[in-house]
Amino acid sequence: MESPQVARSESMPWQPLNEPDAAGILVKVLRFDQATRRAPTTLLKFEPGASYPAHNHPGGEEIFVLEGEIRFGGELFRKGDYLYTPPNHRHAVRSETGCVILAIVPEEVEKVTT
Repeated sequence: MESPQVARSESMPWQPLNEPDAAGILVKVLRFDQATRRAPTTLLKFEPGASYPAHNHPGGEEIFVLEGEIRFGGELFRKGDYLYTPPNHRHAVRSETGCVILAIVPEEVEKVTT
């Protein structure tokens, strides 16, 4: 049986998102899945002007904006907004002002090559 996981996010330091093309994006891991060896539930902090390139979500994603605003594709989301991205949906992400979001991403994203 899996044990409950507790994350005390206020006491966690922000860490740089360790991916190419992710400058200015910081992360706090809220849940790490040992079976898949990845973190499906995170807090992400975008510094002003930070962006993440076009990518596909094979397993979909859920986003809740906690602070600031962020653009997914052509749509702007602000504090309190929620986004469900269905499986195999593609978009790029950018925050002009900076933001903090709760991200639930059940499967690894696939970068879109052009």
